[in-house]
Amino acid sequence: MTGFIIRFFICNLFISVIVVILLIAKQIFKNNLSARMQYNLWFLFLGLLTVPFIPLRLIGLSQIFSLLEILKNFSASNAETVIEKSSNANLIGAANWMNDFTLSVSIETPSRIGLVLTGIWILGILVMILLLVKMSLHLHILKNSALPLQNPKVRSLYNNCLDEMKIKKHIPVYSTAFLKSPIIMGFFKPCIYLPIHLISDYNATDLRYMLLHELQHYKHRDALAGHIMNVAGMFYWFNPFVWYALKEMGNDREIACDTAVLSMLEEDSYEDYGNTLINFAHKISLFPFPFISKLSGNMKQINRRIINIASYEKPSFGKKLKNIISSGIIAIMLLSLSPILSTYAADGNHYQWKSYSKNISIVDLSTFFHGYEGSFVLYNLESNTWNIYNMDYATLRISPNSTYKIYDALFGLEEGIITPENSLIAWDKTNYPIEAWNTDQNLDSAMQSSVNWYFQSIDRQLGSSAVKHYIQETGYGNENMNTDLSSYWMQSSLKISPIEQVELLTKLFTEDLNFASENINTVKNSIHILSTKQGDIYGKTGTGQVNEKNVNGWFVGCIKNNDNTYFFSTNIQSSDNATGSKASEISLSILSDMNIWK
Repeated sequence: MTGFIIRFFICNLFISVIVVILLIAKQIFKNNLSARMQYNLWFLFLGLLTVPFIPLRLIGLSQIFSLLEILKNFSASNAETVIEKSSNANLIGAANWMNDFTLSVSIETPSRIGLVLTGIWILGILVMILLLVKMSLHLHILKNSALPLQNPKVRSLYNNCLDEMKIKKHIPVYSTAFLKSPIIMGFFKPCIYLPIHLISDYNATDLRYMLLHELQHYKHRDALAGHIMNVAGMFYWFNPFVWYALKEMGNDREIACDTAVLSMLEEDSYEDYGNTLINFAHKISLFPFPFISKLSGNMKQINRRIINIASYEKPSFGKKLKNIISSGIIAIMLLSLSPILSTYAADGNHYQWKSYSKNISIVDLSTFFHGYEGSFVLYNLESNTWNIYNMDYATLRISPNSTYKIYDALFGLEEGIITPENSLIAWDKTNYPIEAWNTDQNLDSAMQSSVNWYFQSIDRQLGSSAVKHYIQETGYGNENMNTDLSSYWMQSSLKISPIEQVELLTKLFTEDLNFASENINTVKNSIHILSTKQGDIYGKTGTGQVNEKNVNGWFVGCIKNNDNTYFFSTNIQSSDNATGSKASEISLSILSDMNIWK
């Protein structure tokens, strides 16, 4: 929950910007947009307000083009996938490389800031609910005090208005002494409430316009919109931009209803309708029910509505066309911003991969992942093509655990803490639960047994600033090491996606990283697993253990043969038994069935 609230507040920064963008766009296209369309555009904004609460990422235009390209190859890719699993006994006997030792870490406790923000947000929602309950009680009192309309002249006029609007549904009308403005309330059982003074000071023209206005609210289901606006205001009570947007939406709703009434009238009646609004303005009082559909409003709103009435012209074909084009432009612009909100809302941990520029085949490898969530990514260097299982997980950034040691070693070599000729670090005599760790280590042994203290020693000598510099220079995942120097890569702040693992390995093996060739070769040799007639296989496992449960398993590596070079990354996740060893078994079975490594 605390993680969500932090992302939710970040989303609100973007939502505030979206409000400003929408207001500017409406101002730019003001002369081309109809009053009804200006109001309807707010529903797109209300839709965007739901995005932070959707636990899925929305796709942008670039991803849509990418998916269209991917679907071309989907059938062919499926046909090539072989279900039967193969043996990898020749690798198992090569070394202890699959024994990925790890230590358990505790679950990260929610941050104090997150807890405080969550508490404040929920408290604000509760206050808003109480205010809505109070408003509902006032409405209940109003309903109980209201009497069915008795005046025959007004009732006859009301029935004529129903006929004029072609409304067949029976909508009761009541009189009350508790209002100075006519309102319509209720979605399933709508009712119109008229102030007694309007009935006693009967003016057929004015009252007709008022009734037509309220019936337009019914016709366009504005009561439902009011409820939605109430809910939005409740969840976004702290955001002044959202409140301003909701206020503007309410204003646009009234103007849209004015325009709908004007479209029913003859041109010589426009002035009369405007005069009704002006004459009625002096009777406006503070209205206790927010977002209830009503004829009146504050003076600023009345002024806007009068200007709209004075400038109203029945739309020509050209103006209708401009209205459609302008609203389409604004709608596309708003919808294109939704993936930004979705990215931050879902979990903030997905790699924004420019997949549209890649040659990708989606493969179905679900049989190999039985019992695990996860992904498999393969990059063919020669053909510059990608094979990916489970794209959503392939872009999900996850703690790298021991796979990060590939690059940590590179940083240590670059700084001279260890060297290609002498990578020995003495054991400090601390008794570790993993026996293989309780001895002096060089880079090869430390990489093979995944010795945490060896790489933690490198980090201590590097220092936080140097580690952060190298992580940023390398572009490692989310580049976040804002936790303890000894554990930032173990189920903590540093995260990387399977696709990024492959991209970094490709840069490492093609020496596209800004590091000395000698150091790169030393690291490559430390993760070398086996040489055969087929070629060479390199790899590193990683296991994430939380509270004694293996929840995250990695195997990343490279296969070099005479004809080609392949880079791969497998990640598996589960409530337990998701280990680097299991990830390597899955990887080797897939690679064997793809005829890449037997």
